[in-house]
Amino acid sequence: MENLFDRLWPICRSITGEGVRKTLKILREYIPLESHEIPTGSVILDWTVPEEWTIREAWIKNDKGETVVDFSDNNLHVLNYSMPVDKVVEHSELERHLYSVPELPEAIPYVTSYYKKRWGFCLSHNHRKDLTSGRYHVYIDSEHTKGVLNFGDLLLPASRKTDKEILFSTYICHPSMANNELSGPLVTTFLYQKLKSLPYRRFNYRFVFVPETIGAIAYLAEKGNWLKLNCLGGAVLTCCGDDGDFNYKKSRRGNGPFDFYAEKVLQENFRKTGKNYRIVDFFPTGSDERQYCSPGFNLPVGSLMRSVYGEYPEYHTSLDNKSFINFKAMEETMNMYLRIVEKLEAYPVYQSTMPFGEPQLGKRSLYPDIGGRSTKEMVRGMNYILNYSDGWNTPDQIATLSGGDRSFVLETSKRLEKHGLLTEI
Repeated sequence: MENLFDRLWPICRSITGEGVRKTLKILREYIPLESHEIPTGSVILDWTVPEEWTIREAWIKNDKGETVVDFSDNNLHVLNYSMPVDKVVEHSELERHLYSVPELPEAIPYVTSYYKKRWGFCLSHNHRKDLTSGRYHVYIDSEHTKGVLNFGDLLLPASRKTDKEILFSTYICHPSMANNELSGPLVTTFLYQKLKSLPYRRFNYRFVFVPETIGAIAYLAEKGNWLKLNCLGGAVLTCCGDDGDFNYKKSRRGNGPFDFYAEKVLQENFRKTGKNYRIVDFFPTGSDERQYCSPGFNLPVGSLMRSVYGEYPEYHTSLDNKSFINFKAMEETMNMYLRIVEKLEAYPVYQSTMPFGEPQLGKRSLYPDIGGRSTKEMVRGMNYILNYSDGWNTPDQIATLSGGDRSFVLETSKRLEKHGLLTEI
């Protein structure tokens, strides 16, 4: 993980451009992603693919010719997607194009302007205060041109034919930030390698690497209807690498198999290690889970993180660097995802073959011909299984819903399958 991190760290990424392509090229050495591109101007749902951005050089020089801000020192120094500029300005005008964070005086902020053309520089607040009155030469060698939006994906197939799949999505559009950018692609990449080595897989696993927001929207425009029918669950991987407690943000549905097992795994981890965790209901801001969970798609996609984006001071600043993350913590996050997968893979998921009305159990010799307390409990259990075997609920979920136990659900499901009332998906 650290080796891959060191290779990806220096790249200046944005939502389009060479940084995304370089990142995908390196990742393909570890995960065989299929490359996709969508031309500038393409309409994707309610959005339009913007022009591609290229940045080569940027600096500010004072009236002595001394370079006081330099993009080559840190790629956060330029407003991401900045338009080109080459002129001498007074300090008062320069101030209108500077971005800093007074509460974090040593941090360079990460600021973007994807959909409105402007120019600007980002710097620490202490550095900003050092720029006194005078004239400054500002130079940004950038351009906006017709190009493409790049992204990559991969479907790791199940061991037998099925359309049902688990989605893992991450983003590759931020410049040099460690937890909020690179931890997600790193954990996703090595999670793929682990899942590829499983001797048997019940489900397909879809891995998606996109520029945040615009990339996920583009992916849904292409694959959304398929995912609505076949995505059993999944997660957006971000903020996976710091030492914070685990946080799980539920999908909008809140009750999918991935939601269910994420909470179970966190409970087990707490009992084993004493490490605290938090379960958070879905909210429609954050990362790309808000796209996958948008009402028209409403996919059962959550997000297992360490510190939640926006809740730690280093977020979207130069302080989110290699010293902030912990590769052991990143590995722990990957293993938590693996444990969720292990639970999903442990038992079959069934779908009713007769979902319209309650099937007649008596003619199949499934309904007891004598009453009693145990008889009622058996029938009640069968009714729960038939009703909740809708292709989305696991035996564990049905057992929890019915107040029964997993072994009864599994045994009875097999009986119902033999009588043609259920089919394993």
